[in-house]
Amino acid sequence: MQIAYHIGAHGDDEDQLLRSAQKNVGTLSEHGIVAPGPGKYRALIRTTIQGLDGAAPAEGTRDILLDSIVEDDNITRLLLCNGNFICVANRIFEHGVFYPQAEPKARALRGLFPDDQLTLYFGLSHPATFLQEALSRPKSASLAEFMGISHPEEIDWADVVRRIHAGAPDAELVVWCSEDTPLVWPELLRHFTGLKHDVPLIDALAPLSGLIDPKVFAQLEQELTNDPGMRSEDIQTLIAECWENYAVEGADDTEIDRFEADDAMIATLTENYDADIAEIAKMDGVTLLLPFS
Repeated sequence: MQIAYHIGAHGDDEDQLLRSAQKNVGTLSEHGIVAPGPGKYRALIRTTIQGLDGAAPAEGTRDILLDSIVEDDNITRLLLCNGNFICVANRIFEHGVFYPQAEPKARALRGLFPDDQLTLYFGLSHPATFLQEALSRPKSASLAEFMGISHPEEIDWADVVRRIHAGAPDAELVVWCSEDTPLVWPELLRHFTGLKHDVPLIDALAPLSGLIDPKVFAQLEQELTNDPGMRSEDIQTLIAECWENYAVEGADDTEIDRFEADDAMIATLTENYDADIAEIAKMDGVTLLLPFS
């Protein structure tokens, strides 16, 4: 079986990938694909991994899990999503390490489904917007409390991606940047669902909603519906043109006000982020979805 699991990072889309996939439930079902509700598996997989505490699962664990998650024995692809899979938000910088549980959690997940074709999905974001989002959540702590002994300049996405891959080296790992999401979303959603390029997709422009003029958005949606086999490069060109010419002013602006960040810090974080993306692009076993690439 193919298992596609969106495992984070925090704040990259707040389950939008799963919601968009579920809007295609009829098409998915026709192709033997299922996207069950999170209540079917999030707590189940979490408690199973915690109970094993690093040990190998007993024989038959995989089948028991799947029997609880899905009812149909004939499915070919299972779509899962949990932004807290690696850890809850207040443990992101535990022990002074950025996502310290990345490797053991990926390894544990692989152990639960050892013979299945596993693909992991992981979205990144600029360190400044990542911290802004995390600190904007209800009951959020101060930057110092949230990061502990770590500092914003030490956020290293390439290291996290490397450790996820080390935990499940035979699983495909798909990575993208949240800043690019409106452009790469049709390709990402199709990759996640496993649907071929000539199969119509609903909600293939979800992250673009609210960023451009509603009438233009509707026209663009209709254009993609009329031509489901359009090449990814052509879709991205259309999206980019609409975003540039019909953007809603200020809709994609992010104000950094939850922690002190001067121009010098933002420049350093941007430089580090760009270097991480360049490094990830060279990693074996990692698919980095970039616009126009």
